[in-house]
Order: sequence, then structure tokens, then C-alpha cells
Amino acid sequence: MGNSNGAGTEFLDVAGGRLAYEVGGPQDGPLVVCAHGMGDTRRAFRFLAPRLAEAGYRVAAVDVRGHGESSTGWPDYSPQSVGADLLALVRHLGGPAVLVGSSSSAGAVAWTTATAAEGEVSAVVMLAPFVGRPQLSLILRLVQDLVMASPLLWGMYYRSLYPTARPADFSGYLRDLRATLREPGRMAAVSGVVAPSEGHWTDCAPRMTCPALIVMGSKDPDFPDPATEAHLAQEVLRPYAATAEVAMIEGAGHYPHAEMPEATFAALAGFLTGAVRA
Repeated sequence: MGNSNGAGTEFLDVAGGRLAYEVGGPQDGPLVVCAHGMGDTRRAFRFLAPRLAEAGYRVAAVDVRGHGESSTGWPDYSPQSVGADLLALVRHLGGPAVLVGSSSSAGAVAWTTATAAEGEVSAVVMLAPFVGRPQLSLILRLVQDLVMASPLLWGMYYRSLYPTARPADFSGYLRDLRATLREPGRMAAVSGVVAPSEGHWTDCAPRMTCPALIVMGSKDPDFPDPATEAHLAQEVLRPYAATAEVAMIEGAGHYPHAEMPEATFAALAGFLTGAVRA
């Protein structure tokens, strides 16, 4: 993650496979667990994690099941199952934890929060959460299936999600990402993330009572109106969460933590000061 305090890749065996993760920051700092989105790896947090560590947090970035250095061949890749993996990691590392979930993992951290015991999750940050289930036409579904089967096409799509400022290391990062996705079982995991599953993260909102922050890039191409999507998520959480805040990252796309890390860190730091250290 680019953090000198990290100990390198560690592994945790859970039901169905093995999770790879990396921890940085002071050992006595409040725990923050970061989970990337579909088709990515924990290196998506390579800019945000060091900033959080320097601010005094113990940051664990995990390769979600089937991705990165985590094992392949899992029975399913549903947000509920990923959420259970994250809860196992929190318990292994010793909570309470702040959960940060990007894109598909925003739904996973919601399930973690809803199923955790009281006090195990202190706050939740949802980066680019999907409130509704996408309704795709037959043609768009076929296009999606093609993208989900090809590391090359996935890379082209991934590039489009950074509309304003790609990181300086983006070309190398994308090359490494494609190489990882060419490993046996990796694209099956990507497809598995979007496979139909029972329940949606909004179903468990009544059990999400901790403080919540929704972070959305103002130019996120995955949403017709990113601000509207962010505030819809806020409205889902508002009746139940201790607090439900929205932070719009101006100019950012689907990965504000990688495209605009300084602005994203500022949003998280302000939220965490009140939510964790009050």
C-alpha cells in the first residue's frame, strides 16, 4: 500500500477460501478495514491508506474473495458473503473497526455492519454505493457479459471510470491489474460479483445504526446523476444510522479514493474525527 509501517501480505483462512490483506499504521490506532470493488485489488487504496495511517489509524486493506492475492474458487461472491469475510477479518484483527467499502463492496460493508455484534463496527464509509439494482436491456446485458469475461475489455471499461485525473502510476497499475485478471478463476470472480443474489444492502439498512458516510464522485459515469444517487443512499440510512452524511468529490469518477485521494482523505478524516474519536 506504499506504507512503510506495513508488514506485507498476510492471509486469513475463512469458510470457502483464503483472504489476502495488508495492515499499516500504528498498532494501537483505531482499525479501518478497506474493501475494494469488483475487478480491482486492495492496491486501489494505495493512496488513501497511507494518509489514514499517517493520521493515526491502523489500516487493513483486503483483497476480497477471488481477487488480488486471495484464493479463487469460492462458492459465491455475493455481498452477503463478502460481508461475512470482512467481519471475520475484523474479529481476527480485533475491532471495533471502521469499514470502508468501494462500489460493490459498499454493499458488502453494509451487510457486515448489519450482522456484526454491538460495538464491532464503529462507523461505515460507502464509496460509490448503488442504491437500486441496475435494469439492463438485453443488449447491455450481453455487453456486460463480454466485459466480465475479458481482462482486456475490463481494462478498457476500468479506464473510463477515471474521467478527470488518472494517477501517475495508472498505466502500470492497469497493466498489473490485467495480468492478475488473466490468472485462472479471476474473471469468474468478477462475473460472480454481479451474479443475482437474494437481498440488497438497502434491505439491511434498519440494522445499520452506526455513523455512516456516503462518498461519491461528481462525475461518476456509473450513475446518471451521482449526487442524486448519493442522497438516495443517505435517505435510506437516515432513519436508522446515528448520522448519515454525504461527501461529493468534485470532478472524481467511480474511484475518488484513487483519483482524488487528498479530497477523499479530507472527507474521511473529518467524518472519522466525529464518528470514531468523539
